[in-house]
Amino acid sequence: MAEIIQKDGTWVFDGDALRLTPGRDKNTGLLRRTLGELVVPLGALAGVSFEQGKRSGRLRLRLRDGADPLLHATGGRLAEPHDPYQLTVESDRYGVAEYFADEVRNALLLDGVSPDPVGGYLLPGPSVPLSATAGDGTAGFDGERVRLEWNWKTEDAKAATGPRTIPLDDITAVEWQPAAGLENGHLRFTVRGAPATAPPKYDPNAVELWGFKKDPLMALVAAAVQARLPHPAGPAAVPDALPGPPPAVEAAAPGAVPPAEDDHDALLRRLRELGELHRSGVLTDEEFGLAKRAVLKRM
Repeated sequence: MAEIIQKDGTWVFDGDALRLTPGRDKNTGLLRRTLGELVVPLGALAGVSFEQGKRSGRLRLRLRDGADPLLHATGGRLAEPHDPYQLTVESDRYGVAEYFADEVRNALLLDGVSPDPVGGYLLPGPSVPLSATAGDGTAGFDGERVRLEWNWKTEDAKAATGPRTIPLDDITAVEWQPAAGLENGHLRFTVRGAPATAPPKYDPNAVELWGFKKDPLMALVAAAVQARLPHPAGPAAVPDALPGPPPAVEAAAPGAVPPAEDDHDALLRRLRELGELHRSGVLTDEEFGLAKRAVLKRM
């Protein structure tokens, strides 16, 4: 097990998953403190890095595309204090940070975890119900519907539409965009049959954000909704995930030379693929065990 404890938070790696606990330091972002402890399965990682600085360094986790609904909904736009996959490291703990990064890298290598995108979320997203207030409204989500309510700062025409309740089945996409410079941000829901051409200030399916402290909390609402929408990559196609050798191998004559796809490297790739499908829940423990044994027999 590898562990690093800092004011910014505590990261623990047990060989199968990383447990990320935010610190209580005043510089720890509001989103991280509200999100709380996060458990990241090893199979969701694409890599880890440690960067040294004069006064402090930074541990960073890189997740596989499509693994985390929070990263998908925010498009990688979370600022440094709010990013749960970054940890500030004090200079006297650089050795521990390097050891931690090496342990994670070695596990990724030994488990054959691919850095490629995934076809299903490997993290569950924030728990519900939850609600956040920022900008010109309040957004709440109970797992089945989104509720938008407006405040006295909402533009008159938008406020006149009254509170909005949007069933999850009517939502096709969600996006959180932080305020940047003179440009306001937003939390926007794309609703089936409703055009999303109006600016967030006038869009009854969007909350306009002005760059204040609580804006990042709207990202949690976005992530909770995103986690319950169909994955953008669609269901993983696994036509050959069932155990047993392919028909071509079963029909091969004794002493025949196996096709190139059955060489050692191809079988190792197949083992990695089966491991990913098992970690993502596509294959049950029994199905994974049968398929794994079938591949090992061919090796």
